[in-house]
Amino acid sequence: MADPVSSSSQAIAISALRAQQSRMRIIAENLANANSTSRTAGGNPYQRQAPVFQATKVAGGTGVKMSRAAADPTPFKTEYDPGNPSADAQGYVKQPNVDSLVEAMDMRDAQRAYEANLNVIETVRSMDQRTLDLLKR
Repeated sequence: MADPVSSSSQAIAISALRAQQSRMRIIAENLANANSTSRTAGGNPYQRQAPVFQATKVAGGTGVKMSRAAADPTPFKTEYDPGNPSADAQGYVKQPNVDSLVEAMDMRDAQRAYEANLNVIETVRSMDQRTLDLLKR
């Protein structure tokens, strides 16, 4: 019979792993589009996405999941480049509101959270194994 505390601890940690994995996917998309301008003159470029998390029920507890990616309302940067096909009537091109440094910090934070949740799973398994070893005696 599985220990309900171990099962719920692992389920919570697994939900957090999935949420951080989704977060890393959003960050990678932002970095990939950091230089993507509009295809039409005066149009909007790629808009940075930010993950939105919400609590969710998991086996024996409350976990987390990424519910959606929301557009970041930070204003676009502009650059004067009248020869660019994306330039508006004044010659300015809107640049994405993606800051590579911010994305790198977010990625590192997501990696640390992912590693912490892997450690939770490993610790729970180790405790379960130690308990079984003690019961064998």
